[in-house]
Amino acid sequence: MFRGVHNINLDAKGRMAIPARYRQLLQESNSGSLVVTIDTEEACLMVYPLTEWEPIQAKLEALPSFNPAARRIQRLIIGHATDIDMDANGRLLLPAPLREYAGLDKKMIMMGQGKKFELWDEDHWSERRQSYLDAIRDDTSIPEELMNISL
Repeated sequence: MFRGVHNINLDAKGRMAIPARYRQLLQESNSGSLVVTIDTEEACLMVYPLTEWEPIQAKLEALPSFNPAARRIQRLIIGHATDIDMDANGRLLLPAPLREYAGLDKKMIMMGQGKKFELWDEDHWSERRQSYLDAIRDDTSIPEELMNISL
């Protein structure tokens, strides 16, 4: 559903515009309702259409609350999950705590990841992309699942 890398600007009020090619789809399928939360592995945000988020939250809530690792994940991901509605101009207002977590300022990258988007600070994404490319070149232990994919 969502793919590609898009350069996005964040305005002084913390608003960003969803790329035009996704606005109608998000409006029709979710009435413009999205959920934004943190990524626990990277300093970026994950943006889900509400209908994609709900099953994820249900799975997270089903984790055993007496398991400390599960509880940490619940607190971080569900605790930071924020409902955001796209306005009539296709914009989202990102709350300050989420922007601060991901280090989002003026220039961002919005990257499609199938059923969700990721939001990255542009400079941070450039650094991570390079480190990912370097790791691929240096890594000789490719998972078997990737060996069976033809590009």
